[in-house]
Amino acid sequence: PGTDFKKPREDQKVSAEPIQNQRSVVPSKPSSNQYPNNHQLGHYENQQRSSHNNNNSSSVDPYRRGQRKVPREAIGLSGELESMITDHQKSRGANGLVRASSSNVMLFGNLGNLNQCGPATTANYGNVNTQNSGYGGKRTTVAASPATTTKSQEQSGSLCRAISTRMDPETLKIMGNEDYKNGNFAEALALYDAAIAIDPNKAAYRSNKSAALTALGRILDAVFECREAIRIEPHYHRAHHRLGNLYLRLGEVEKSIYHFKHSGPEADPEDIAKAKTVQTHLSKCTEAKRLRDWNGLITETTNTISSGADAAPQVYALQAEALLKTHRHQEADDALSRCPVFDVETSTRYYGPVGYAGFLVVRAQVHLASGRFDEAVEAIQRAGKLDGNNREVNMVLRRAQAITEARFRGNELFKAGRFEEACAAYGEGLDHDPRNSVLLCNRAACRSKLGQLEKSVEDCTAAISVRPGYRKARLRRADCNAKIGKWELTVADYEILKKEIPEDEEVTRGLSEAQQQLMKRHGQDS
Repeated sequence: PGTDFKKPREDQKVSAEPIQNQRSVVPSKPSSNQYPNNHQLGHYENQQRSSHNNNNSSSVDPYRRGQRKVPREAIGLSGELESMITDHQKSRGANGLVRASSSNVMLFGNLGNLNQCGPATTANYGNVNTQNSGYGGKRTTVAASPATTTKSQEQSGSLCRAISTRMDPETLKIMGNEDYKNGNFAEALALYDAAIAIDPNKAAYRSNKSAALTALGRILDAVFECREAIRIEPHYHRAHHRLGNLYLRLGEVEKSIYHFKHSGPEADPEDIAKAKTVQTHLSKCTEAKRLRDWNGLITETTNTISSGADAAPQVYALQAEALLKTHRHQEADDALSRCPVFDVETSTRYYGPVGYAGFLVVRAQVHLASGRFDEAVEAIQRAGKLDGNNREVNMVLRRAQAITEARFRGNELFKAGRFEEACAAYGEGLDHDPRNSVLLCNRAACRSKLGQLEKSVEDCTAAISVRPGYRKARLRRADCNAKIGKWELTVADYEILKKEIPEDEEVTRGLSEAQQQLMKRHGQDS
């Protein structure tokens, strides 16, 4: 640091070169656009649009015989960079670095939008959130120490800035393009971010960053970057086409068609036709919900997703709502689990507080139906903060709180051996949600303890009807049927469980005993 570098001669500078033979992940008709969802990178358009780049740089082919050639500017930096990286690695250990590719300089994982990933952590790219509160959110989370994260960012950030400020942004873009082509999307994103940090007003860098974000599943962030690219350069055809595809995936059909029409030579009549097909299915979804035709809504949401709106949270929410209405709770949970993961801040920014609150209402109801009561309360409380005047939000909140309280009291009474009172407590919760599988299964346990085996079987059957994969309820039903002596039904349940959990000793033992009893009965009958 502190070394002054001489200005490179004109013949040493590197200009952008188009990457050849780019290969699409998803096969499509032959065209000039070879990346998934038309995420082809715009190299040659940079040269056509920015005449000052032509005046300030000369063309040097960075690829020879399929091998990557390190740009001369990077070679000029190698001595200082090697020293910087070595010093930093000694201070932090060998795991502090992430290699961008076989011949790139070493870049840290949290450059730009990337978080540091060590051996005991899980990568969490930018706005992708593993909490249940986001669109399609997971139900587990790994939190890093704020102090550790801040220190790591400060240490690595200084090195990244030192690298980026000494490299030409076009060189960084070329390196990012190569990583993108090789499927190293996180590394490509870091390089595009570095290029943007140097020259934030270059539309191509924003558009390429959008492609990398899309490949990482960060659809909403990709939209924001494409919007910025078009703001910088309103007639940037490739950015319009890319944004049209993103809006189509999000179910924003009118916006999608608008940008397809402004994508110039990138336009394809099939794109607009595809958008209109999605629009037709969305209209049918709206009509089905208005008529409360839940089976029809399930069909049309499935068609909408398969036609191209595969990242539209509102469509997945409609499908989950319809599945809840038809008492298919497990399928509703599965439907929302297929929804892309968007974090709270990004979702609220894109959809607005009211729009995001509507999704959280459905999410809370799915949590309730699946027995995740605390998550349900958390989701609906967040919805209330975003849209406090929504009557449905307040109704679901009251129901979630009542069910959660009933479950808690029932559990405490059951632990104390007060089975009749526990049974009554679970019953109070079922008054608010008669088909709640967890409350039904818990009440079945109480009834089994009280010797009410037939009633216990009824509760287990009701729980399994809405959640066929609810193993605890099926195991409890098998146990009750065995005590009653209904060996055929016992064997049937154990055989299903054996397929799902073949290594479970309790299931293996129960199945063997039930089969022996059934054979003994058949022998007596004969």
